[in-house]
Amino acid sequence: MNVTQADVTNNPTGKGGRARMLISCPDRSGIVAAVSHFLHEHGANIVQSDQYTMDPEGGMFFIRFEFDLNDVEVELPILVEDFTRVADRFQMKWHIFRESRKKRLAIFVSKEDHCLLELLWQWRNGDLDADIAMVVSNHPDMRSLVEPFGIPFHHIPVTPSTKDEAERKQMEVVAGKADLIVLARYMQIISPKFIEQFPNRIINIHHSFLPAFVGGKPYAQAYTRGVKIIGATAHYVTEELDGGPIIEQDVQRVTHRDNVDNLKRIGRTIERVVLARAVKWHIEDRVLVHQNKTVVFN
Repeated sequence: MNVTQADVTNNPTGKGGRARMLISCPDRSGIVAAVSHFLHEHGANIVQSDQYTMDPEGGMFFIRFEFDLNDVEVELPILVEDFTRVADRFQMKWHIFRESRKKRLAIFVSKEDHCLLELLWQWRNGDLDADIAMVVSNHPDMRSLVEPFGIPFHHIPVTPSTKDEAERKQMEVVAGKADLIVLARYMQIISPKFIEQFPNRIINIHHSFLPAFVGGKPYAQAYTRGVKIIGATAHYVTEELDGGPIIEQDVQRVTHRDNVDNLKRIGRTIERVVLARAVKWHIEDRVLVHQNKTVVFN
């Protein structure tokens, strides 16, 4: 179970409100009935339910509920406390989040602006229901883009000799102020120590060609090989470089007529869209992680 006090308190409206419950557990009969009955007993009105089983006989079961309460400030803490009885019976890992408590994002970026701008545009237009707490960069280039949005910008240079100190400063500025780290084309490797502070709460975006190309100048490599599909992958960051649980992917067909500049332009579009989708699904509590895979209820 993982429910923070901030998830169930500090209701800004004071009365009715919506909450979300994510559950993963070994599959067996009676799970949906037990949870639905429990929510009904606690005065909750289920407004949405999604479920998935890996294997009805011995596999894992995943479910997401959205439900309304008449007085969320009073009723949700009681519901959280009482649900342990159901959870223990079914060996559940579970989370409850209050919809009105927006997640706080810290966006990390280097010199490329397309993913950052997509997130800023969606946030400004109300399509990204989160609070952008800050933008952190190892270069000063994005300051003039960020500050007109009224968002704090932290320039923390990173060099091979100062990487440890720079990361210490990064952890200081995000401590207690961010629920999710978004690497919007941040061209630095995150250390295991940093990852430990945000398990399954750091999202990265990278190109994913078919076939894949590693190292420098991936678009030039793709052009040389004459690829017909290019794409992008958004995933949670783990200690395995670019090997964490995948949240979202997309591809677009290209032809021999597309030069390197065209491939880069197409790739930037895919990257910004894929990253924004992944962030949106995370902040709406639609992603469940099991081992190195995700179940995404979208």
